[in-house]
Amino acid sequence: MLGTHDIALFVVSGLLLNFTPGVDTLYIVGRSTLQGARAGAVAALGIGAGCCVHMLAAALGLSALLAASASAFTAVKLVGAGYLVYLGISLWRSGPPTQAGGGAAPAPRAPMRVVFAQGVLTNVLNPKVALFFLAFLPQFVDADASSKLVAFLFLGLVFNVNGTLWNLLVAWSAARIGRRVGGRGRASLWLARAAGTAFVALGIKLALSEKG
Repeated sequence: MLGTHDIALFVVSGLLLNFTPGVDTLYIVGRSTLQGARAGAVAALGIGAGCCVHMLAAALGLSALLAASASAFTAVKLVGAGYLVYLGISLWRSGPPTQAGGGAAPAPRAPMRVVFAQGVLTNVLNPKVALFFLAFLPQFVDADASSKLVAFLFLGLVFNVNGTLWNLLVAWSAARIGRRVGGRGRASLWLARAAGTAFVALGIKLALSEKG
């Protein structure tokens, strides 16, 4: 189909990869539990937009340049790590402050455009996502395909649509959990801080990671 092969295997493999929690999932869960299903869905769409950027970059050969250049990989990696740490600190600071009576004030709600933009950046600034697209998708492109670019973009679209549907389910599920714990005093505060701590840890891990 469109110069590809083993589509069923590709779909199953992609879904298994999407089911594995990572930075994108953490961001969606954080936004969903703090701001509800709508913010989680917007975050998921932002992640999907970021995947489109990686898909186009891989199709046009930019990811190959990133894979070949150690300095380019390191630069993108450090920017991405710094952004994750920044996002983690922001989540720590955006948690609901405790009021004088011991309750928790409503958490500040980030505008949807900010939630979307942060989702895009969370995905785009992860160089390992770029290398994943470069390594995974070509395995399912026919060697004699009339247009390898079309085949590559088709596979990227299938992977991204399936991943976005999964992320929307994650957002809905996390929002339900957030509603259950949101009214329990400091619970939402610690949810924000737990997510923030995880982002800082992931940023440090990314900064220290190797290219392979």
